[in-house]
Amino acid sequence: MLTVLFRSTDPIRSVEASPLAFIYDRNATVNHRLLDMRLDGCRTYAERQGWDVAGTWTDHGDDALSSDRRPGFDRLLHAMLEASRGRTALCLIHNWDRYAHDRPSRTTFQQRVALAGGYTATTFDETDETDESAVVALVGEQRSR
Repeated sequence: MLTVLFRSTDPIRSVEASPLAFIYDRNATVNHRLLDMRLDGCRTYAERQGWDVAGTWTDHGDDALSSDRRPGFDRLLHAMLEASRGRTALCLIHNWDRYAHDRPSRTTFQQRVALAGGYTATTFDETDETDESAVVALVGEQRSR
């Protein structure tokens, strides 16, 4: 069950839900120590930002190396679509390489998050929240087909 928490500066005038963070990472090695450190860093970052954490999703082994088969990421997107209606949602990653090392693949992951109604943020205070270029590029591709 997902609990929705609300924050408000003035409880009489408004009730504003804090953003809902969906934490994602990938790990291709059998050693999970660095993965655990990155995930802990994401949870700490979300807490400092005042965001509620919806959960943590990961991909492992060959799935973590694939650009087109990421079952953990797919589950995150499904959860984002279901839980974030009427609420700001974001996919929180440690850094951009947690999606992919190459820009075209990374852009594809950002587009998928945007289509699920969210945006991406990193623990280094980077975000694509106001950068609509990834979504615009996707819409342009779909129109040309």
